[in-house]
Amino acid sequence: MGSREVSNQDWQGKHVTVAGLGVSGIPAAKVLRGLGAVVTVVNDGDDERSRTQAAELEVQGITVRLGDGATLPQSTELIVTTPGWKPDKPLFTAAAEAGVPVWGDVELAWRLRGPGAAPWLAVTGTNGKTTTVRMLASILEAAGLRTAAVGNIGVSLLDAVLGDQEYDVLAVELSSYQLHWAPSLRADSAAVLNLAPDHLDWHGSMAAYVADKGRIYEGNRVACVYNAADPATEELVREADVEEGCRAIGFTLNTPGPSQLGVVDGILVDRAFVANRQKQAQELAEVKDIDPPAPHNIANALAAAALARAFGVEPAAVRDGLRAFRPDPHRIEHVADVAGVAYVDDSKATNTHAAEASLAAYDPIVWIAGGLAKGATFDELVTGAAGRLRGVVLIGRDRELIREALARHAPEVPVVDLGRTDTGAMSEAVREAARLARPGDTVLMAPACASMDMFVNYNKRGEAFADAVRALAAESA
Repeated sequence: MGSREVSNQDWQGKHVTVAGLGVSGIPAAKVLRGLGAVVTVVNDGDDERSRTQAAELEVQGITVRLGDGATLPQSTELIVTTPGWKPDKPLFTAAAEAGVPVWGDVELAWRLRGPGAAPWLAVTGTNGKTTTVRMLASILEAAGLRTAAVGNIGVSLLDAVLGDQEYDVLAVELSSYQLHWAPSLRADSAAVLNLAPDHLDWHGSMAAYVADKGRIYEGNRVACVYNAADPATEELVREADVEEGCRAIGFTLNTPGPSQLGVVDGILVDRAFVANRQKQAQELAEVKDIDPPAPHNIANALAAAALARAFGVEPAAVRDGLRAFRPDPHRIEHVADVAGVAYVDDSKATNTHAAEASLAAYDPIVWIAGGLAKGATFDELVTGAAGRLRGVVLIGRDRELIREALARHAPEVPVVDLGRTDTGAMSEAVREAARLARPGDTVLMAPACASMDMFVNYNKRGEAFADAVRALAAESA
């Protein structure tokens, strides 16, 4: 639907405060001003970049208050916040005391949808969200549907909802932050891929984090998709208030039961969206159609397939969409083979849950790990991977936490502890990993930690790894 269809009747003269100058705050402020709202943007920072952004907004009639994100502006009737602002910020406390509602950019986009708006197929989880949403969009495109991967990925939701491009259905990635601030969101179908401790500093507790993830199921119309290997996701389905007739659909890497999708002899099969799910199974695709066919990526494909099938997509489109899909960089990405050793970049494995999935995909492994632990512990991760480890190379600020877990649970595994956190450490790490590896091994960079102690982001970390591997390959040629 086009922006011309959105009514500004409810927004004319409404006093809205936008919390934060950011990738979602600035577009929200512009949209609201365009609808006739009186917009004030508040921002904690007052640096050169913020002042430049503020000047651009003020030209459009938007008031910007820098260096004070704590005080509620007078006459505020609504706050629209960027996802990263924590719920315990003083601004939100003041809003609660004044009875002022707080929305996120996702909530704003949901409220601004016009008549006949495209339904949302929504995905959340600790890991795998982006891959699953992009797989889902690929499947929907293969079915001939007009779609886009939106939300916490790709096209912004506000652009998707208000732009001139028309969509049949949207594949929506939602973070726990976004879900916290989206009280009225009601997806057509939704999936929670998995749940593991993450962002607990923002949510305050694991229970609060899980509860925010579970919001994605509220009001689902067709299907709530859960991970049969993660009982907490199924429990969220049981607790959700859904529309009459909405079904619980599980996905599993094992043989599926009725109302599940799973794997049988290397084939992805559907026992949920068939005429007789007690006795029938529909072949959807082969495991080899998935790139890469690691266990957690097969789970992502099954979740995407379940959402697509819930929307009425035919089996052939599931197969074609999965075949066409290519993963984003730095997600279990094969970089090169050097001297019979495979080098794999999974820099996106920024927490232990993601690293666990990556480590489960290879054997034997020389593991490159370390960085910012974000409060994580590594005993369970090391215990599960110990039998597949040929050696370990540790980098980054919190590497000692991993080294201690290795000493407790895998004392026989050789460990190289690189006592440096400069960006050049990656080249040395790759060389040390090559020294430990034997033909047939995989050198896997799955850090289980964030990257910001050494690199701007996980992308730069992955690029450094790939550059080091290519340099090694050139020397070996």
